[in-house]
Amino acid sequence: MDITQLIDRQRKHYLSGVTRPLKARKEALLKLKTAIVTHQKLLLEALEKDLNKPSSEAYMCEIGIVLDEIRFHLKHLRKWTKNKTVPTPLAQFCAKSFVSPEPYGVVLIMAPWNYPVQLCLSPLVGAISAGNCAVLKPSAYAPAVSSALAKIIGDSFPEDYIAVVEGGRAENTALLEQKFDYIFFTGSTAVGKTVMEAAAKNLTPVSLELGGKSPVIVDETANVQIAARRIAFGKVLNAGQTCVAPDYLFLHRSVKDQFIRAYQKALDEFFPNKDFSDMPRIINEKHFARLTELLTNQHIVIGGATDEQHRFIEPTVIDGVRPDAPIMHQEIFGPILPVMEFTHIEECIRYIRGNPKPLALYLFTGDKQTQRRVLDSCSFGGGCINDTIIHLATPYMGFGGVGASGMGSYHGKYSFDTFTHYRSIVKKRYRPDIPMRYRPYTEKKERLIRKFLK
Repeated sequence: MDITQLIDRQRKHYLSGVTRPLKARKEALLKLKTAIVTHQKLLLEALEKDLNKPSSEAYMCEIGIVLDEIRFHLKHLRKWTKNKTVPTPLAQFCAKSFVSPEPYGVVLIMAPWNYPVQLCLSPLVGAISAGNCAVLKPSAYAPAVSSALAKIIGDSFPEDYIAVVEGGRAENTALLEQKFDYIFFTGSTAVGKTVMEAAAKNLTPVSLELGGKSPVIVDETANVQIAARRIAFGKVLNAGQTCVAPDYLFLHRSVKDQFIRAYQKALDEFFPNKDFSDMPRIINEKHFARLTELLTNQHIVIGGATDEQHRFIEPTVIDGVRPDAPIMHQEIFGPILPVMEFTHIEECIRYIRGNPKPLALYLFTGDKQTQRRVLDSCSFGGGCINDTIIHLATPYMGFGGVGASGMGSYHGKYSFDTFTHYRSIVKKRYRPDIPMRYRPYTEKKERLIRKFLK
């Protein structure tokens, strides 16, 4: 595929105006929905092939979320696309002011491998709703899903409107050399910097959905049994290969032993008889080797088994982790949970504030003052109190990072907003034409100006 020619064709298609009518946007969303439902089996098979995702987890975390996003957009899109009237200052009277949404144009969506369906198609829903043309770049690390998406999108939409570009670094580089009107990237912080640098050359706006080390805090007032189950859910989901997975745990000293027993019990319930056959695998040999190295010379209190042939790592808890340990200086992205003890909540706050802002934070506590103290002290993209992960599974709130964990947000109307430029417009009458703003300036005109502008 000649990428330059593809972008030129998409820009011509966009400038024709055919993507802008509300009817066209809704028809495209319905077509995408039909394509996903029709090819659901193909997507589930591809997710199993690339990541060994069981169908329940694949539907819950990938296909179902996209379908729900489409449903929400179809329900609200008419309202979102309307001009919004806003007040007009007295100094500009005899005028009407309104905010008018318009598409950016031709957008690039670069998706990662860990949730290769959801993190490719959910942003696409926003791009379609806003009236854009789009180029999708799935990850080469999930080749079966990439191929499936290319087929589904290719069978449903003309390339001039929505296209899938498959491939690896060469294709990524070629795409980033093009001039897009918006770039939406999900992936690592390191690659996010490269994307932002490339975008800066054309002053292209970006959304960066990155990662980071998302902390969990369990204090002495928490319901330990439920906390352990919900943290285990978040940690083993997709084998920990989730951008908002609990990365490390601050555990109050008084409940540590109880929590570890409860965590083991939760794992035993999740995987009866230690049957891990349907647990997702680590994506490739490189990441498997990195994760197994993190287990070296650690005090493992739960799990620790590995299988190189199947790229399997058993859900693992490491106790007695020091802040300077290697595992505390990289995003884990695996089913390994390091534990650090604390006595006072201020210890947790100091550590979190002393490191890059995380994408998520999870706090388990029954103390409202502790909730307020953590929320008032720690900056993070989003999170949960007394749960993990679920804050991203709603179209009513935006999902995104802050600082090193990203910029911009999406889901629901936030997705429409992300791919929309809002124009501020004043529509003025010809009469009366107040002379106070025109030269020559006089003391009388200045007095009038000062009267209105104060």
